[in-house]
Amino acid sequence: MDRRSFFTASGGGALAFLGISDAEAVTRRVHAANGGVRVGYGEVEAVWQMAQVLGANSAEYGGGHIRHLAVSYLTHNVGPWLRGRYTEATGRALYAASSRLAHLIGWMSQDEDDESAAHDYYVHAYRLADEAGEEELAATALRGLTAQTMEAGPRHRGRALALAEGCVARAKGINDLRARAYYEVTLAEAAALDGDHRLATRTLALSQTHIEHDWDAPSTTSWASHFTIGRWSHVSGLILAQMGDLTGAQAQLHQALTVHGLDSRRSRANVLGQLGALHLRQGDLDGALSTWTRFLDAAEGVQSARVRDSAQDLSTRLARYPHDPDARNLTDRAAAYLTA
Repeated sequence: MDRRSFFTASGGGALAFLGISDAEAVTRRVHAANGGVRVGYGEVEAVWQMAQVLGANSAEYGGGHIRHLAVSYLTHNVGPWLRGRYTEATGRALYAASSRLAHLIGWMSQDEDDESAAHDYYVHAYRLADEAGEEELAATALRGLTAQTMEAGPRHRGRALALAEGCVARAKGINDLRARAYYEVTLAEAAALDGDHRLATRTLALSQTHIEHDWDAPSTTSWASHFTIGRWSHVSGLILAQMGDLTGAQAQLHQALTVHGLDSRRSRANVLGQLGALHLRQGDLDGALSTWTRFLDAAEGVQSARVRDSAQDLSTRLARYPHDPDARNLTDRAAAYLTA
């Protein structure tokens, strides 16, 4: 994918305050006249650490919890550093760290259902990573754009598939098999949504091979290194459900919860919400009620549009059981969560 044509097609001008007008901004900044604050590796390390802290909090309590803090830090701290003075090596490291932070805010925005902002932040994350020469960060930004496009509806499925293919192509030189599994399972999901079950099945199997090979590797600071085998089971369950294999999907979601474990409240709530719907689709009302009870327990305090969607879905589906006291109780609990 030609990066300049990608930037032109994708837009992303809403973050002009960062001063990143094109893909050669680092080199041009280094050779510019002196001006702005002097930036060293201390500032770079600060950005990485802030992204880690903010990311851990948002993973636990949802993207809507502290997005304003992340945006403020990017605007008031990182922005002046990007416009400052630094060597080329420091500049590329700063761009890489800033890409991680911009991607995190894109994820937060998407999780808060602010799709326009999510798109702009993902595009800027890609631009920063591309100039820094960081293939994994660039592929991760493309993966974010893919996930957002998949949620945009049936008319956008072809574009989501193209973005997913670009993401996997960008990651071909990455040695981390867990990261490659992350991008491959995204391609499998996009293919399943587009109705290409052959491609989805083939790519899902490839991603499984890679995640099972590297599932116990220690996490690093990269976004993709946090893609665990439990998260793989979650996504694979959604893919199988999309292709009509509800039994296989249910088994994978149970694997994600009970065998591999999920390390955040938001992730557990997401899986439980989707698992409850699968139980009901298979005619298991008791299983759905039990699972959705656990879902609402996990959802307490989480500010995520995805979790709220599951709560709304619960209410809609249980409206068919007006005479079941457990169903009415769960509907009331979901309503309280949605109005909190």
